[in-house]
Amino acid sequence: MSADPSSFILSITGARVSIKLNSGIEYRGDLQSVDGYMNIALEQTEEYVNGEKKNSYGDVFIRGNNVLYISAVE
Repeated sequence: MSADPSSFILSITGARVSIKLNSGIEYRGDLQSVDGYMNIALEQTEEYVNGEKKNSYGDVFIRGNNVLYISAVE
């Protein structure tokens, strides 16, 4: 288990993740990068609203101030 958030982010880069936004919308995709402002780039992304899949996207960029949490998906 990672000791700090940046170690966790490094350990899941390239893996499938779930990103929950403050608005309640969830994005699931392959984590490509995260910068110092928690801006996130995902590939092969799916959008979920209330647990229901709404859209599929290729690349998605999520602004860090909208992120509620990041979770690794197995």
